[in-house]
Amino acid sequence: MIEFLLQGTTAEPSNNLGLRDRSTVVNNGFSRGPPQAVALACKMVDGGNYGSIYGCARVCIVDEYENMIFNAYVQHPNPVNNDRYESSGIRTECVRDGMTLKQVQRRIEELLCNGEAMWKIRSPKGGKARILVGHDLHHHLQSLQIEYPPIMIRDTAKYPPLMKTSKFSNSLQYLTQTYLGYEIQTGIQDPYEDCVAMMRIYLRMRNQVHRREDYPLASDPRNGNNFALSRQSELERMSPEAMLAISRSDFYCWCLDRT
Repeated sequence: MIEFLLQGTTAEPSNNLGLRDRSTVVNNGFSRGPPQAVALACKMVDGGNYGSIYGCARVCIVDEYENMIFNAYVQHPNPVNNDRYESSGIRTECVRDGMTLKQVQRRIEELLCNGEAMWKIRSPKGGKARILVGHDLHHHLQSLQIEYPPIMIRDTAKYPPLMKTSKFSNSLQYLTQTYLGYEIQTGIQDPYEDCVAMMRIYLRMRNQVHRREDYPLASDPRNGNNFALSRQSELERMSPEAMLAISRSDFYCWCLDRT
């Protein structure tokens, strides 16, 4: 594994990351048991006229044990006019000599789908596919031109218990400081460091202990519409404790991933 990534220093990576194909797969196959989670983070550069085209220049994926299983520079389809070195640590020549976008897409999809066709992992249980953890993953996947079923995504920017309000997200820096007690992204930003923080936050949320419900989602029709208008008078007579006992969450709780 790459020393500067493990130690979280700001040392500049070599042009080929010291690896055979500018990527690394520490463990290219997991067990065939329940889906395992992986965390993905990208670092961007500006290309095109006046930096109008925003693209992924480096991508990193780690597993639940914080092993880096994929790490690569990505060629930008347009000339890079701002490599954002002060924050990204990426030099233009690293992007020029990186893997093509199609190569990166293929490697990432192989890791995520775990040998299954994409159509198979769109079922509620997701088959053998891996849970994908990230922060504001929509923009990362968009930059990689990868589609992944929402049912298999755990986004720390969109998870209601981690959000600032119902419409506004907290930054990954804030979440890491608040829930993990340390700072990240203070200098040159390391995607491995981001992945580790996202994975730790996800595991902390997943490992929370809640009372188990047979039908935990409010949207599940088997809950019998507990707060239907027809029950208004009955609900008004209930104590807060009684109402809490019949209430259900309106979002998927990550603790359900442990089942």
